[in-house]
Amino acid sequence: MWDPAVYRRFDAERSRPFFDLTERIAAERPRAVTDLGCGTGDLTRALAGRWPGARVTGLDSSPEMIAKAAAGDRNTAFVLGDIARWQPDPDTDVVVTNAALQWVPEHRDLLPGWFAALPAGAWFAMQVPGNFDSPGHRAIRELAADHGKELPHDPVDDPAGYAEVLTAAGGVVDAWETTYLHLLPAGGPDHPVLRWLEGTALRPVRAALDDDQWAGFRSRLAERIAADHPERHGLVAFPFRRIFVVAHKPVTHQD
Repeated sequence: MWDPAVYRRFDAERSRPFFDLTERIAAERPRAVTDLGCGTGDLTRALAGRWPGARVTGLDSSPEMIAKAAAGDRNTAFVLGDIARWQPDPDTDVVVTNAALQWVPEHRDLLPGWFAALPAGAWFAMQVPGNFDSPGHRAIRELAADHGKELPHDPVDDPAGYAEVLTAAGGVVDAWETTYLHLLPAGGPDHPVLRWLEGTALRPVRAALDDDQWAGFRSRLAERIAADHPERHGLVAFPFRRIFVVAHKPVTHQD
């Protein structure tokens, strides 16, 4: 279960990659825009603001997120659905997916079909976290294994891998990675990196453990995170690597 309030704890830091991604999309007057993994819909509404003439749709598999998104805006459509089953409409000129495809194990296999189904001139833009080898994620995997739960080590590809897939599908590709250094305010009962991870990476672990198991797991994880991310000058440095890909489907003389 996704909790919109927990996810929004670090809203500014989480939304920055979205804008770094979408500023590379050069579409001028798209007919239809789809946001795969729209979450609370706040960033989907930013797409509607950029392209007011487009039909903008947000798709998410979380009923909690879709309920939150739909409550905030009647001008943008929000749909409950599985990204893995999605297919673009014939007039889908822009697809954005921000920090969502890491939750879709087969997404690398889906990319060529999605891109092939887009019309000429369309844009496909994706961002996924690339920090699965960070200290926090390593600790989560190791502690989860103690409870018999195996978590994927690295559910995403690197920029070169995604670029190869989308170039082979006929795209003109811009792929890069960025490591953001988030300086999170310390203080409060919980370490800020732990609070961040509770909004995303820790969801499947929490769902698999009962209350007593979760309390023990969280306590052990908190100790490791505090050791790996010490407080200095009232702040905690939290490096976060992210992977970006923007692919444009060129217009040919046959289109």
